[in-house]
Amino acid sequence: MSASLDPVIHAPNRLQMCCMLAAVDTIDFATVREALDVSESVLSKHLKTLEESGYVKVRKAASEGRQRTWLSLSKPGREALRSHLAALKAMMAGVPEI
Repeated sequence: MSASLDPVIHAPNRLQMCCMLAAVDTIDFATVREALDVSESVLSKHLKTLEESGYVKVRKAASEGRQRTWLSLSKPGREALRSHLAALKAMMAGVPEI
């Protein structure tokens, strides 16, 4: 089976989010929002798409006296990201150096 682009992951903010999550076990919502430089509502919308696809797990927990949202990439999310990145690499392999 050849790798193909995943339309759920392909949106730039979601791709960046998945790449961030792939590098850690968990990360908090605020850190992702700041790294992507997007509003809470924009990040929430992208997060909902990833969560509904089963790619991201969301956990809410109290920390330092306030409610925080923790994100992690699920096993299916890691597999989807791996496949998506393989498809991008395959596309790039055919492009001459510019």
